[in-house]
Amino acid sequence: MMRFSGIKLGVALTGSHCTIPDVLPIIQLLKDEGAIITAIFSPAVQQTDSRFGKAADLYQQVTAIIGSKPLTEMVQVEPIGPQKILDLILVAPCTGNTLAKMAMGITDTCVLLACKAQLRNNRPVVIAISTNDGLSVNTRNLGTLLNRKNIYLVPFGQDAPTVKPASLIAKMDLIPEALLAASEGRQLQPVIVGHG
Repeated sequence: MMRFSGIKLGVALTGSHCTIPDVLPIIQLLKDEGAIITAIFSPAVQQTDSRFGKAADLYQQVTAIIGSKPLTEMVQVEPIGPQKILDLILVAPCTGNTLAKMAMGITDTCVLLACKAQLRNNRPVVIAISTNDGLSVNTRNLGTLLNRKNIYLVPFGQDAPTVKPASLIAKMDLIPEALLAASEGRQLQPVIVGHG
């Protein structure tokens, strides 16, 4: 099935390094279903080696999946607005830091500038959160974005409520459905789901 045939999709990765391995198969699926993908890396993704992998290896993995190099500089993403390059942008995973900055209108990374450029054109941005403070300091930012035009969320829930009660993570397997709904101007429901 080619549900995304011809759709120009920006996939922006931010520094929830433990969640990135869950997103890579989704990127492959979207590519296999016809999406024309432009990857965008936040500075944390570009530069940080972690116990989950090396930044250079991730860069190569994503390049191999989509067939082009990820965008890593502000000047590379700026044309997204004036040239209307993308139909949709997916931020997956979206850290609490990126979530907070987006809610406050801060655009100091490639990912945030790409989202600002997309929203300027009244085009959808879909967020797949992964943050340890979603039910604490970032709750207000999540609420702000839930109420903002052209921003949609991949359904999310508490991933470890007994050991990390404030932690929220999107159900990454719902990304394709969330993107299709956003392309029709709908928020995929229910927004809050269980992890299990």
